[in-house]
Amino acid sequence: MAKEEITPSEWLIMEILWACREPLTSSQVYKRMQGNVDMSMRMVRVLMNRLNQKDVLGYTVDEHDSRVYHYYAQKSREECVREKSRRFVDSYFSGNGTNAMAALLQSFDLTDEQIKELEKILGKSREQGTESSDKEGGPHA
Repeated sequence: MAKEEITPSEWLIMEILWACREPLTSSQVYKRMQGNVDMSMRMVRVLMNRLNQKDVLGYTVDEHDSRVYHYYAQKSREECVREKSRRFVDSYFSGNGTNAMAALLQSFDLTDEQIKELEKILGKSREQGTESSDKEGGPHA
C-alpha cells in the first residue's frame, strides 16, 4: 500500500528540517515555527510522529536523555516534490505527463529566461530517455 501524501502542515515541518540540515528535536522545530504558524507544541509532535510513520522522518534517541528524540529528514525535498508531482499528474491527468505539462505551461506567462530553463530541462529529459532505451537494447530491440 502506498504511503499517504504529506499534508500542508507536515510540509511546513519538513521545510524547517530541510533548511536546517541537521537533526532537531520537536521543541526546536516548534521554536522555529513560532511567529509563522499558529500550531501547538502537541500538534507539532503529532505531525512529526505521522511523518515518521510515513517514512519521511527518522529519529535517533538522545544518548543522555532517552525521552529526547532528534528528528531528521529521510527523504530529500526533491524526492518529496517528485512524489507529490507524480500523484498530482496521476490524479488530475490520468498519469499523462504531457497533458499536465501543457496545462501548467498554458497557465503562466513565461519569460524568455524561464523558457530557456525549460528547454534545458527538456533536453536533459530527452538525453535520459535515450540513455535508458539504449540500455534496454534500443527502441527496436
